[in-house]
Amino acid sequence: MADMIERVLDRSVGKTVLIKLRGGKTLRGTLEGFDQHVNLYMKSAEDVSDPLNVGEIGDIVLRGDNVIMVSPPPE
Repeated sequence: MADMIERVLDRSVGKTVLIKLRGGKTLRGTLEGFDQHVNLYMKSAEDVSDPLNVGEIGDIVLRGDNVIMVSPPPE
C-alpha cells in the first residue's frame, strides 16, 4: 500500500492536487514535495472547502496524519 501511495504522490509532484483534511477542509495547490509520513509541501495553496468563497493560503506544509485523501491530477 505504501508503495502505491508513494508512486501516486511522486507522479503528482509539480502538479495541482486536491487534498481533503480532517475537520472537513479541502485544499488545492501545487504539490512540491512529500515524505514517508505523507507530510506534504504545497505551493500556491487555496482553501476550496466553500467554492463560493475560495481563500488564498500560499505555501503550506501539511502534517500527514491530518491528510485524509489526495486527489492527483488526471493523467
